[in-house]
Amino acid sequence: MKITSYYPVILTRDVAGTVAFYTGHFGFRPVFSSDWYVHLQFGGDPSVNLAILDSRHDTIPAEARQPASGLILNFEIEDPETLYHEVQEAGLPILIPLRDEPFGQRHFITRDPNGVLIDIIKPIPPSAEFAAQYGAGTLQQIGV
Repeated sequence: MKITSYYPVILTRDVAGTVAFYTGHFGFRPVFSSDWYVHLQFGGDPSVNLAILDSRHDTIPAEARQPASGLILNFEIEDPETLYHEVQEAGLPILIPLRDEPFGQRHFITRDPNGVLIDIIKPIPPSAEFAAQYGAGTLQQIGV
C-alpha cells in the first residue's frame, strides 16, 4: 500500500461554524466547499489538510452519524507563544495553559466548537529520564 494523502475528518452538526473556526484561528483555507463537506488546506503548507463533514450526511454509516468526540488534533508549530496570545485574545478556551513538559513539548491545549481538543506543540529537549525513552536518532530528527 502506498498512502498518497492523510488527513483527519471532523464530523460535526455545524459545518459552517467549524470551518469559520479553523479558517479564522488556525490559517486553513477551503479548497472545496459544499453545504455538507469542506476540505481545508493550511495556507502555509498544502500537505497539511483537514476536512469538515456534516455528521448526518448519508455518506456516513447510519450507526456512526455522531459529532466528533474523544479526538485531539496536534499541530506542531515553531512559535506556540505567539499563537497562545492570539488564542487568548480571541477568547478561545484554554484547557491547559502554555507550559513545558518533561517529555519534550512546549504546548497548550484549546478546543474547537465541537469539543475537539487542539494541542499546539513545539518539540523541546526532554528531561534525561524521557530522553532515554526515545528511539535512536529520533531527537535529532525532530530537531531537539
